[in-house]
Amino acid sequence: MKKINFIVTVWVVLVMSCSQGNEGTHSHGGESHTHDQTKETFSIEKLVAEVKTVPDSIMEYLHAQHHSHKVLERRTVPPGYESKELKNWSEYFAKVEDLPAINPGPGEYVHVMEGYKHGYRNLVIGITETFPGGAPPMHTHKGEESHVLLEGTILYALGDTLFTIEAPYIVNIPPMVPHAFKNIGEKTANLVVIFPTNVWEYDVLDFFPFKEKE
Repeated sequence: MKKINFIVTVWVVLVMSCSQGNEGTHSHGGESHTHDQTKETFSIEKLVAEVKTVPDSIMEYLHAQHHSHKVLERRTVPPGYESKELKNWSEYFAKVEDLPAINPGPGEYVHVMEGYKHGYRNLVIGITETFPGGAPPMHTHKGEESHVLLEGTILYALGDTLFTIEAPYIVNIPPMVPHAFKNIGEKTANLVVIFPTNVWEYDVLDFFPFKEKE
């Protein structure tokens, strides 16, 4: 009798395990497990507060030459890291989870690699953790920018244009063009953003394009 109860108990546990979390559940070597597709891919334990600067008259004048929106603030990553001299092979790479992470907007985290802190002369790279529905604020950069995404579907605001694009893709964002993006897919999007500069910097505008857009 005990043997029969044991078999029934094991069978019930197996059925319950298979019926829970069916989205993203699969097996490796006979063991089933679930990946939560709406959580971060990389650790955000290195989360830091952005440095925010009130715009001066020069910043306001510069923006007025390119668009009609008001600039609210300039955001940067906290300083305090010495540039690497790249003497050893281990200094030629950076683990994403070791980079400082920022939270520009709801559901949007970015791991930031600033060039001057890692031996580059003219390069900044950010890797986003953009959750479904997540988006940064509408913003601009002094220089050009490139977005690279291998998997996901993103709604873009680029200047006065709204468009949706499905990965894999590369997007060209010219200097000082207001832009933002929103993850309209079902999984976290790891968007790679690339700048030909050495310091992470962007200016936030007083307009958000996705309030009534899906």
